[in-house]
Amino acid sequence: MFHLFRRKKKRSEPAGPDRGILVFENTTEVIRAETVLQEQGWEIKVKGPPPGLRSGCDLVIEFPLIEELSIIRKLSEDGIKPLQVVPVNSVLLEPVDLLQIKEYGKYLMVRAANMKITVDRETRLIVNLSGGGCPDVPYLAEQMVSRSLDNAPQPREVGYTLCAYALQIAFDRVVELCSA
Repeated sequence: MFHLFRRKKKRSEPAGPDRGILVFENTTEVIRAETVLQEQGWEIKVKGPPPGLRSGCDLVIEFPLIEELSIIRKLSEDGIKPLQVVPVNSVLLEPVDLLQIKEYGKYLMVRAANMKITVDRETRLIVNLSGGGCPDVPYLAEQMVSRSLDNAPQPREVGYTLCAYALQIAFDRVVELCSA
């Protein structure tokens, strides 16, 4: 009978250590916060917000909840203030992974948020770049398509929008996958 009273872990509880998410007003603040926190050595991830927490920004930062006070203090010192700090205590609050990977024969497509980059795995040539709605997407495509991964510019060096940021995430992942 004793086994009937043991508490079972619910599916809605996060696996591993408790996590929280930082919600910001805009993408610029997310990028600044990511830079500050990574420079300090915190293990964070930029992800898409869960549907119930979408604000004006399509990104949130996932962090170890036990570090909340230290993280908020550091961000405050750097003039960055999140709109909300939310513990991830339900499946409904799980942030969305930004990366999706698809293989089409010799082509590999990596999507981060709404930006997609497609590469010929054999030649490492960027064959397509699409998605997003930012004004710099055509310029990013012009600078990167038909260039090899080794010679293409870093998206964050030639673009400054959410689309360039998302494309940088996809670009880093496609480079990693094509180097393996």
